[in-house]
Amino acid sequence: MKTFKKLSLISSVFLITFFGEIAVNLACGGEVDPYDYYISYFHNNVQGDDYIPFAFNQMAYLNSEEDVLSESEINSNEWGKYLEVNPQDVHKVMYQIDSATNVKLRNFDGQVSSLPDSLQKNTFIQALGKNKNARKYFTFAKSTEPFANVNFDLWDPKPRDTTAMADLATAALKLTASEKDSFLKLRYAYQAERMFHYAGLHAESKNVYDQFIKTNKTTSAVKGWALALYAGSTRRLGNPEESAFLFSKVFTTNPERRIQAYKNYYYNSSSVNGTLKYAKTNDEKASIWAINGFGNPDFNIESLTRVYQYEPKSELNGALLVREVNKLEQALIKDSDLAKISYQYYFYDSDNSKSRDSIKTLNLKQLHLVKDFALKLAEENKYPQPELGTLTAAYLSWMENKDLEASGYLAKLNADKLPERLKDQYRITDLLIKAKNIKKGNPFNENDLLPSLKWLDEKRFAENKTEKNGPYVAWADQDKRFTRTTRNFYQQILAPAYLKMGDTAKAALAMVKGDLSFSQMKNNSLFDNISYASTSFWRQYLSPESMQGIANYKTKANGNDVTALLAKAINRLSKDEFYELWGTTYLRTHQYDKAVQMFAKLSPNYNYSSPTNWYADDANGKLYSNPFIQTLNDYPKKYVVAKASVTKKAFAAEMLRLQKLTISDKKNAALYFYKMANAVYQTGYFGNSWFLISYDWSSYDHASAAKFDYDIDYKKAQTAKAWYLKARTLSTNADFRAKCTFMLAKCAQKQMILNAKLNSFSYWDKKDVKYKNFINANYNNPYFKEMKLKYSKTPFYQVAAGACSYLGDFIAKK
Repeated sequence: MKTFKKLSLISSVFLITFFGEIAVNLACGGEVDPYDYYISYFHNNVQGDDYIPFAFNQMAYLNSEEDVLSESEINSNEWGKYLEVNPQDVHKVMYQIDSATNVKLRNFDGQVSSLPDSLQKNTFIQALGKNKNARKYFTFAKSTEPFANVNFDLWDPKPRDTTAMADLATAALKLTASEKDSFLKLRYAYQAERMFHYAGLHAESKNVYDQFIKTNKTTSAVKGWALALYAGSTRRLGNPEESAFLFSKVFTTNPERRIQAYKNYYYNSSSVNGTLKYAKTNDEKASIWAINGFGNPDFNIESLTRVYQYEPKSELNGALLVREVNKLEQALIKDSDLAKISYQYYFYDSDNSKSRDSIKTLNLKQLHLVKDFALKLAEENKYPQPELGTLTAAYLSWMENKDLEASGYLAKLNADKLPERLKDQYRITDLLIKAKNIKKGNPFNENDLLPSLKWLDEKRFAENKTEKNGPYVAWADQDKRFTRTTRNFYQQILAPAYLKMGDTAKAALAMVKGDLSFSQMKNNSLFDNISYASTSFWRQYLSPESMQGIANYKTKANGNDVTALLAKAINRLSKDEFYELWGTTYLRTHQYDKAVQMFAKLSPNYNYSSPTNWYADDANGKLYSNPFIQTLNDYPKKYVVAKASVTKKAFAAEMLRLQKLTISDKKNAALYFYKMANAVYQTGYFGNSWFLISYDWSSYDHASAAKFDYDIDYKKAQTAKAWYLKARTLSTNADFRAKCTFMLAKCAQKQMILNAKLNSFSYWDKKDVKYKNFINANYNNPYFKEMKLKYSKTPFYQVAAGACSYLGDFIAKK
């Protein structure tokens, strides 16, 4: 226990704070969006949609688990064509009826009147009623469904009835042999193969395929489904390399089974060379190399060049090229610090600049390889859209900060004649090139960007047609490409540029503009419709001056320039939201008279928010504070009941009163400064009233450097220190001066914590130098020396020595 006691921070217990209050009120962003975890401006569907499920995504096994074509629709279309009926009617009967009707259809005898009214006019049902052979197959297929469509239940793992499936397979095989119609014959054979396969009779399943399906002359997707079963049986019989090859064929021929084929290809764990030995055509070889490219999350120029070598006209080339570009984006485009507001502790940045330079060199080397390939694609003109190569080279040049080169590549393209997606990517790349001066923080004519920014709005609003009432963007939505591009441009390029130029107000407008992906929002609250990063920017970066700047910009929303475009973005900023935040900025700067004025503008019944108490029995429990309560220890924080709480408005008014008394009542000025110092101290990270100046609290806050203006109080307790010094100077009472000195020691200790870099668990290791230095720094706090030398006889000294382990250890050590 003594060891733990020594780890206690001065009159608070930092470790208890760390482990006991992990996050009192941390509004973190939750899980990482698998479609939005790195900055991207190069859309992953620019080459087409056929291979979108295999677009680059390190956060998910597949970018999408949904095939680009629907198996049910393909089957319905084939039946519709065969019976000359409406495919939608086929789809309804085969895939959309309820279980009770499904049971009736298993025994359908052709009497349409015996079926529910909703089906009697169905053209597919009517055709089955007239076509005896088709109806016979349909009812047989229905009889196999309970065995084919079994969902495994981990809690009730019922074994499959392999005997019944084998009997059905044998019956299907007899029907196959006797059926003359090639359409039905293929499907009977598929049912036979499938039942044998599910029964574990893989040799018999393969024989059905070889005898009846492989030789069938019908053009049908069923042949690909049957080949997938054949590939599975091949694996079960001990030849994974051939199985992988067969699945690669299904991958090529059957888009509706492409994802399944891709997964099964990798289940075989076959090497590229092992699979390639079965390939005879260039198309087969290209498919194998493509699958291996799609399955590789690392840089992989070989798969790209091999596919182009064998099938230069295939869309696979474009899909793999874009995939490599997206990898380079993740590696080379640095996320703006504005995206890390309030949760910097999630990000680790190595101090090893040599290592970073080495990695960047490797990434740039890969960029050059990809750009060379893109230019080859464009120059040889074998790929159906050679413009993709030129456009890719332009974008990669922009990534490499070669703007003139990038512009030169774009100049080779006629944007008006490009396909729509290439034209969109052209405009995005052109905007990025024009904005390069902005990103560097150089002066620029922002209105040159106005047409492109309006165009981006049109594109993202088209993606988000429904009125928004809630959080600003749906999580994990792969199709919101323009939404993310627009947000990235405003928040990663425009807002940081305004910030570098000293226009924090306009940076705040840009942050908001980047988030508002819906043209209309029902909820009349700006902060309910923007991201955590933007909300944090407003609540942490803005000063009284920048709030005044925002107020000025709000009056310019009716213009026709970029300023107006940005100003319109905050038309949902309510009066209460605006003045509550403005008043808070005045609290942070101790301009209490102006804070009172701002809070007076709030609605009469305005409800100041209080953070949630995560440890309360009541799920809706809140934390309430009174900063004017004096506390010896920081932990546990001394919160109060709701009736005793002090709002921001009341805090400002009382601090203003105390400020005035320090001038008008000089005799008691020391006491007023002491009360003000205590109150300001309580609004810091270690105090009970942190939410009077901060909008969230995290146990990680101590680990990040002081970054925002109000951190001088929130993290460093500097104003409190200055006022404690003032109070001590103005007083002649030894016991009172002892209190001031003790509180000065607490303020000094905040600097020790801030400089300790506690974001490493090695910190807690006694062998760690930082740990030893930190402990020694606390033991040798200069204000401890003053207390012992000057105030050891005071009553307060005895109380503090018993309450603070560091002071006690300091006394014992001396």
